[in-house]
Amino acid sequence: MSDPYKNVHSIPHNNSHFLLLQDSFPAVANWLKLRSYICVYLISPAEERDAVQKKTFTKWVNSHLARVSCRIADLYNDLRDGYMLTRLLEVLSGEMLPRPTRGRMRIHCLENVDKALQFLKEQRVHLENVGSHDIVDGNHRLTLGLIWTVILRFQIQVIKIECDDNRETRSAKDALLLWCQMKTPKLNVHIQNFTTCWRDGLAFNALIHRHRPDLIEFHKLIRSNATHNLQQAFNIAEQNLGLTKLLDPEDVNTENPDEKSIITYVVSYYHYFSKMKALRVEGKRVGKVLDNAIEGQKMIDRYEALASELLEWIEKTIGIISNQKFANSLTGVQQQLQAFTTYCTIEKPIKFQEKGNLEVLLFTIQSKLRANNQKPYVPHEGKLISDINKAWERLEKAEHERGVALRQELIRQEKLELLAQRFDHKTTMRQAWLNENQRLVSQDNFGYDLPAVEAAMKKHEAIEADISSYEERIGVVVELAGEMETEGYYDIRRISARKENILGQWSLLKELVVGRKARLEKNLALQKTFQDMVYMIDWMEDMQVQLLSKDFGKHLLEVDDLLQKHSLQEADITAQAERVQTLNSAALKFTTIEGYQPCDPQVICNRVNHVSTCLEELKQLAAKRRSELEESQHLWAFFQEVEESEAWIREKSSILVTQTCGKDLSSVLRLLQKHKTLAGELLAHRSLLQQTMKKGKQILMEKSFGTGGIQERIMEVKGEWKRLEDQAAQRLGHLQEALNFFQFSTETDDLLAWLQDAYRLVSSEDFGHDEYSTQSLLKKHRGVCEAVDKHRMHVVTLRKHMVALPLHYRELDEVQSRMGEAEQLYAEVAEVAVLRQQWLHDALAVYLMFSEVNACEVWIDEKEQWLNKMEVPERLEDVEVIAHRFESLDQEMNSLMGRILDVNQIVQQLLDSDHPSSTEVRGCQDHLNSRWNRIVEMVEQKKDHLDSVLRLQNYLLECAEIKSQIQEKRKAIDATQYVGSDLGGVLALQRRLSTMEGALAVLEPKLLHLQQEAEELAISHPAKAMEVLEHFEGISVEWEELKHTLQGCEDSLMVAGRLQQFIQDLDSFLTWLVHTQTAAASDELPNALEEAERLINRHAALKEEIGRYEEDYERLQAVNELLEAEEAPLPYAALQQWLQKLDVGWNKLLEMWESRREVLVQAHIFHLFLRDVKQAEAFLNNQESALAHVELPTTVETVEAAIKKHKDFTTTMELNLHRIKAVIEAGESLISQSNIYSDRIRERVDTLNRELAQQWLERLNGQWGLQRLLQDCHELGDWVAEKMLMARDTSRDETQKLHKKWLKHQAFMAELSQNKEWLEKIEREGQQLIQEKPELSPVVRRKLGEIRECWQDLESTTQAKARQLFEANRADLLVQSYTSLDHRLHQLEGQLCYVDQGQDLTSVNKQLKKLQTMECQMEEWYKEVGELQVAAASIPQQGQVMETVGERQAAVETRIVRLIEPLKERRRILLASKEVHQVGRDLEDEILWVQERLPAATSQEHGSSLQAVQHLMKKNQTLQRELQGHRASVENVLERANVIASIRSPEADCVRAGLEQLSGLWGLLWAETERRQLVLDAMYQAQQYYFDTAEVEAWLSEQELHMMNEEKGKDEPSTLQLLKKHLVLEQTIEDYAETIGLLSQQCRQLLEMGHPDSEQISKCQSQMDRLYVSLKDLVEERKSRLEQQYWLYQLNHEVDELEQWIAEREVVASSPELGQDFEHVTILQEKFTEFASETGSLGQERVTAVNQMVDELIDYGHAEAATIAEWKDGVNEAWADLLELMETRAQMLAASHQLHKFFTDCREILAQIDDKQRRLPEVRACQGGTANTSTLQRLMHSFEHDIQLLVTQVRQLQESAGQLRTIYAGQKAEAIAGREQEVMHCWKELLTSCEECRVQITTATDKLRFFGVVRDQIMWMDSIISQIGTGDNPSSTSCLRNGTNTGRSCSTVSPP
Repeated sequence: MSDPYKNVHSIPHNNSHFLLLQDSFPAVANWLKLRSYICVYLISPAEERDAVQKKTFTKWVNSHLARVSCRIADLYNDLRDGYMLTRLLEVLSGEMLPRPTRGRMRIHCLENVDKALQFLKEQRVHLENVGSHDIVDGNHRLTLGLIWTVILRFQIQVIKIECDDNRETRSAKDALLLWCQMKTPKLNVHIQNFTTCWRDGLAFNALIHRHRPDLIEFHKLIRSNATHNLQQAFNIAEQNLGLTKLLDPEDVNTENPDEKSIITYVVSYYHYFSKMKALRVEGKRVGKVLDNAIEGQKMIDRYEALASELLEWIEKTIGIISNQKFANSLTGVQQQLQAFTTYCTIEKPIKFQEKGNLEVLLFTIQSKLRANNQKPYVPHEGKLISDINKAWERLEKAEHERGVALRQELIRQEKLELLAQRFDHKTTMRQAWLNENQRLVSQDNFGYDLPAVEAAMKKHEAIEADISSYEERIGVVVELAGEMETEGYYDIRRISARKENILGQWSLLKELVVGRKARLEKNLALQKTFQDMVYMIDWMEDMQVQLLSKDFGKHLLEVDDLLQKHSLQEADITAQAERVQTLNSAALKFTTIEGYQPCDPQVICNRVNHVSTCLEELKQLAAKRRSELEESQHLWAFFQEVEESEAWIREKSSILVTQTCGKDLSSVLRLLQKHKTLAGELLAHRSLLQQTMKKGKQILMEKSFGTGGIQERIMEVKGEWKRLEDQAAQRLGHLQEALNFFQFSTETDDLLAWLQDAYRLVSSEDFGHDEYSTQSLLKKHRGVCEAVDKHRMHVVTLRKHMVALPLHYRELDEVQSRMGEAEQLYAEVAEVAVLRQQWLHDALAVYLMFSEVNACEVWIDEKEQWLNKMEVPERLEDVEVIAHRFESLDQEMNSLMGRILDVNQIVQQLLDSDHPSSTEVRGCQDHLNSRWNRIVEMVEQKKDHLDSVLRLQNYLLECAEIKSQIQEKRKAIDATQYVGSDLGGVLALQRRLSTMEGALAVLEPKLLHLQQEAEELAISHPAKAMEVLEHFEGISVEWEELKHTLQGCEDSLMVAGRLQQFIQDLDSFLTWLVHTQTAAASDELPNALEEAERLINRHAALKEEIGRYEEDYERLQAVNELLEAEEAPLPYAALQQWLQKLDVGWNKLLEMWESRREVLVQAHIFHLFLRDVKQAEAFLNNQESALAHVELPTTVETVEAAIKKHKDFTTTMELNLHRIKAVIEAGESLISQSNIYSDRIRERVDTLNRELAQQWLERLNGQWGLQRLLQDCHELGDWVAEKMLMARDTSRDETQKLHKKWLKHQAFMAELSQNKEWLEKIEREGQQLIQEKPELSPVVRRKLGEIRECWQDLESTTQAKARQLFEANRADLLVQSYTSLDHRLHQLEGQLCYVDQGQDLTSVNKQLKKLQTMECQMEEWYKEVGELQVAAASIPQQGQVMETVGERQAAVETRIVRLIEPLKERRRILLASKEVHQVGRDLEDEILWVQERLPAATSQEHGSSLQAVQHLMKKNQTLQRELQGHRASVENVLERANVIASIRSPEADCVRAGLEQLSGLWGLLWAETERRQLVLDAMYQAQQYYFDTAEVEAWLSEQELHMMNEEKGKDEPSTLQLLKKHLVLEQTIEDYAETIGLLSQQCRQLLEMGHPDSEQISKCQSQMDRLYVSLKDLVEERKSRLEQQYWLYQLNHEVDELEQWIAEREVVASSPELGQDFEHVTILQEKFTEFASETGSLGQERVTAVNQMVDELIDYGHAEAATIAEWKDGVNEAWADLLELMETRAQMLAASHQLHKFFTDCREILAQIDDKQRRLPEVRACQGGTANTSTLQRLMHSFEHDIQLLVTQVRQLQESAGQLRTIYAGQKAEAIAGREQEVMHCWKELLTSCEECRVQITTATDKLRFFGVVRDQIMWMDSIISQIGTGDNPSSTSCLRNGTNTGRSCSTVSPP
């Protein structure tokens, strides 16, 4: 059959609609009921109950363990180790239990379970007959009981419900039952118990429906369909409520459901719905604030929209301005900077105003929300004001970065423009220089000899040096181009082209230089080679003269000298040959080179051939000279070697003859060593002599000159060598014999001396005066004994050595006597050593014993004095101090007891060895033991008294504390008074009272414990009994008053709280009711399946909401009833009116929802039906054609083949067939239910009634079933026929015994009985086939009748044969049975004879199980005897057979009676043995338990940190609590062990030993735990100091890391800010010194107290001090770094300004303006001179200042010294470039000045020449005029003088032209030359004209002068004549004299 729920399962997310559809198909419920019925009757009630409880409890445990990610699979096994049980209790209680013990041993499991059970006892959980052994052993019932107890305590016990009638409080199961009854009064569900009332499942559904009516439609549930109801409730609870499915329907739907399982499951309902109620109340208040939030929401939406827009603009703007791509030109960058300025001044201020408006809007929203008492609005993440501010900050940051980047880019572009100008200027200058030098190096004038070439080479090197020095300037041009290319200059192509042009010309120049140098080098190399050849030829001529000498030497030394000289000559020749070869090769290379050849190749070849010929002649002469000299050397060497050998032989022979054999061992050894040396010399000289002889024979064979007398000398030397060898062999034998004798003597002397020393040591009478000296002597003596043993081998070896001596040495008397003396002395030493070792051991034992006794007695004296003086104080603090001292005393006593046991052991050993001082030793031992016993008794007395006083003081302290707590609680209750009328105040007071009740519940157990303590103290301290009881009475009175006050306060708050809560809930409920009724009144119908599902889901959600409010409705009704019962004035009329409205509205709402649900469900089902109809029609259309032609097979094989062949078709059909049937059944069901769409449903159903496929499948399945039945019947028929033949076959039975036949037939009958099930199975299958296929009934019935008939025949035949055999064999069977039984009883009796009590608990348990098996066998055998007696009574009384049966019967009965007592005795013995072994096992487990914890208690680990110490303290406290909890178990084991130990038996001895061991270990564990607690307290103080120190060190390390921060600031202001922050931090570190001082003070206090870790504490303090000092050093270092960085930024600022100033000056210095004319150039030169002067002075001053600043920083050791140096180099380089530019410009201006001056001078000179040319006609005119001679001369002189001035000017002009021609080229050079030629042409013309004019003037002047002289002579002669013609006489002497003089003067005057 198909599943009718298949289509219904597709309804999504609505279980109520699913259940509604299930109600329409009760067939499934009936099937589930049948399944439940079968399960009930297959399992027994007890097993079922245990199985159900196990399953339920397992699921319950897993539901709680899931919180800690744990799970159990088997409840009985997984709880055995106690781990899961501990985790479960931790989850349930919320407390931490002691940590489970690791390990899988039984003792570990018992311990873990004990912890869990102990926790339950502390929680006041009563565990009846449940022990840890039961849980560990996996006891099912007790495990289930334990889990049930846990469920009661933690799940059910908390349920408390007050009844309405008498306010009685119920708890546990009654309270849970009452809760169920209160929740289901209106649903016709009567819950009276937790068993049968839950079988039908209505109770579970009612509870869910009561709280969640939307999940279950309770009115459609049928009580008879229990399985469906249960399954529905469990599934809904699991899926919708999250409750674990603890039960299955078959667990509840039984005759006797398990009560505990149902309670466990129902409790989960209670806890879930209780929590749901609390959550629902909180949700009702949400709706009240929604209206107030709408207005604020609009503003919030506006805020978020504005914020989103602003943030979007900010992000967009950030993306735009973050783009760092700029235009690669100065103009483009300037345009971008302008656009950025526009954004900052226009666009950004508008958005800033929007940002401010947004903040105002948010403030308005927050103000309105606060006014409405609403939660402050917090914008979404990313839209906060802080987020907007952060985004704005990022915008401003991006804006700042954009502005900085633009300014930097602008500066970069300006710098690039300056670099480009500078580059152009430098390339122009470099271009001119390169052209000039290329012209210079293109000329080749080298000369034709070596001096001329060398001079040309020097000139070329000068040129290279000049070019190399100019490479740096070329590099400057490349660097400028590279810098511009790196910076991305926009016109980089032009720059690169000019740079490549410069580099190309530079490369060309270098190639020209290299080529010229290569040509020069070739010339130079060739000339040098020619010069070397000339030198070599001269040397070879000198060497030939020396090689032709005939001097071969007259002795060996002379020959060797000649050979050495000749070798030197050959070496020279070889070296010179190589040199000649090198010269020839070098010269010939010049003949093969291509291109330039410095000389004619034929000349080179001729010179090479001449040199080679001279060298070959010289080599031939040298070889001939060497051969002659070597022959002479061999001859003279042989003669010398022979003479040396003869002298050496004579020397050694004389030495061997004169030496003796020595006087002692050392002398013999020296002589033997010398002889060995001599033998080595002989061996070495033998080979030398043989070589000499060979040389002589070779000389004879060669027949060289001077070979006479060689043979005689050889024979003489051989004879002398033979005699020398014989002497050496004889000498060696004598020395070896002497060596053996002297070695024996030495060894004998050494052995005797050592034995004498050893005898003195072993015979000493010094045995030590104390323990340490005796131990030292004993250690030394052991060394001596070992040495004696080692020397035994020396004595034996010495005897062997004496025997091996030569006879003449061995027979000496001295040798025999010394050997005997050594052997006798060794025997005496060995004997005395053994005696001395024994004496030393005895002395050491006595000293050890006395030292231990003295130490023990000193300690006992000290402690006796302390105990006698000690008095127990009354104050608690003093008592605790004394107790702590006693704990330390216990440890010391334990240590001392071990030492006393060691002393007793030593004494016993001394007494056993009969020591001489045995009496003294025994007395000392007795005295020590007696004193120890006294001190132990004193300590025990003092401890008992101290414990009593301490307990009393603790009790009084606890009384005072509890009394003060009760008084505080009472004051708090008195202060809690209800003074208001609002609900909040009532709830607050109720919470305070609830908290107070919890606090009182904690105090109550303390009071009980205190009462018990008071009673015990009153008994133990009768004198203080009244005081003790009075304290407790006072506390009791305070407690009762406190409880009374609390009860009164609770009653006063109850009524007011209920009324206030009721009114608020009623108001909220009515508001919700009106809103819900409106929603339920909708009449919308769906048009499609999706719409139907949507409407149903929405309607179901409405039902869920109604269900959630149903509890509120019932609670309002219940609260109304409670308020009516209260005795208080209430407004009943108003309340009744509102409640009536509430009832009417609620009922109306339910009716509206139900009617709406019916309509929606019908519509939804109809649409589901339509969907499935469409799917079914498609399937039928596809499959109908496949069933057109089929035939039925007739056998099983053919049927199976047909089914396999039809597999694909049937697979698809089976997948969809149940859907078709479900669709049809669903349609019929909907029509019968009068669905609103019934007509349409009928039409679609009629179209689906096509059952061809189903009919064919049914026929095929029926045929397959028939054939399978026929085959089974055939197989069974064959088997029956075979067995029938065996039953009727009697041929073999006659040969067998009767008993064997009977046994065989019984086996046959058993086989027949077993196979009867086969027949029944075939009959069942046949009946089922008849029911399913009535048309096959005749065939099936006929076949079943035949097989049944055959089976009955076989049974009748078998029964007949059995009766026959039994009648014949009955008596024999009885005898055989009695015999077998007697044999078995005999074996049992033999087993009981041997009593095995078991070696351990396992073997005892095995024996008990074996005994139990024996007892069961006895019971069975007893029953068998009774049956045999009955059988014997039915046998006919026949003589001998009956006698035999009687005898056997009597024997068996007697044996059975005799075995009863041994069995009982055996059981008693085994139980006693089990108890002994169990106690031993428990003792071992407890000892193991104690030993496992003893290392933790005695651990020396006290923690290395504060957390570790705290952790260890907690662990030790946990161990103490664990010991306290385990104490009862240990005492129980000790008590049982004491009982067994009182019995005297070997087994009891082991128990007594275990008892003593456990008692000792238990006491030791207690004591060590207390001691460890004290030690940990001390360690806590030290670790606290370490912790504080660590924090300080961490702070110091943190500051140290901060100080190590390399942040230095991005610019000068940020660095200054960091420096200021650093100064503040430095002050903070200075202030931290106070904290360091406090820790130092604490350290000194700990050191003064003598703390064990004083050294470590001191190290910590010193480490902290070092850290602080290091931190201060780092502070200084960082301060220094920041200052240096600040100075660096200042320097950078200065450098940048200076570089900018230099760049500005470079612009002026690199100006290309050179003037248009001479005046312009003069003005430019004057201005530039002024500029250069100003720049030089000011720039040098600034550069000097920067350099001085840099030098100071570098000398200071600045970290950026390299960078500073680079800056300095950059500034200096820029300054040098500026100076170079200025110098270049000055030179260019000077050159321009010179050029323009030249042209100006040319013009002036030409003008002067023209002027002179114009003046010449004037001079000529004067010549022709009337001018006299002086005038012409003056004119001519003046004109010549002017010409002379022009000569100087013309000469200077020529010099200037010459200079300018060397500077300029091209057009300017041509212009200069043209102007010069023009001037010179005019000048020459002027000179020619002037010369012609001068000649003319000279001629004219001479002419005029001649005329004037003639005229003067004439006049003179006239005057002379006149004078001579005067006639006057002289009148006197004076007149005469004057006349004479006058005449003389006249005579002297010559004519002109």
